[in-house]
Amino acid sequence: MTNELAEILDRAYEIIPDAKTGLPQEAFYFVSKLTPMVNVELLIKNKDGQSILSWRADDFYGPAWHMPGGIIRFKESIEDRIMRVAQSELGCRVLFLPEPLMVRPLVNKQRDVRGHFISLLYLCKLESEPDSKLKADPVTPENGHWMWHEKAPQNLLSQHESFRRFIDDTPAF
Repeated sequence: MTNELAEILDRAYEIIPDAKTGLPQEAFYFVSKLTPMVNVELLIKNKDGQSILSWRADDFYGPAWHMPGGIIRFKESIEDRIMRVAQSELGCRVLFLPEPLMVRPLVNKQRDVRGHFISLLYLCKLESEPDSKLKADPVTPENGHWMWHEKAPQNLLSQHESFRRFIDDTPAF
C-alpha cells in the first residue's frame, strides 16, 4: 500500500463513526463500488397468503413496489437485521424461518454504486401489526408506505422480479 493511500485510509477511519451503526452515505457509496453488499429481503405473508410490499421511489431504483429489506451492517447478525428492517420500514415485529428461501446475487451491470448485492430472502409473518399511519393509498402510494398484495404487482421493482414466484406462490407459515 502506498503511503498516500495509507494516510487517506487512516483519515477515513478517524472520520467514519462506528461501522456497526451504518456508514455515512459517501462512505457507503464508496464501499459499494468495491465489494458486493449482503442484504436481507423480507417476504412477509399473512394468513390469507397476501404479501406486504413497500413503495419505493429513489434515485437508484425508481418508483416501484418492493419487499422490505436492508443491508447487513458490520458485525450485525442476520436475525438482528431482519428485526430492524421490520421495525424501521413497517413499524412492527416479525417471526421468520431460520433458513432463507433463496440466496441470489443481484447485479446491475450499468452501475457501480449500489450495483452488486448478495440477497437473502426470508419468509416472515407478522408478530405485531404494521404501523397503520404508513399504510399506502393504492392509487398514489408514497415512499416508504406499505400495502398487502394478493400477487406481485406489475410495477414490482425490477431487481425483485426473481422473487415474483415467491410472492405469488409461497404460502404463509
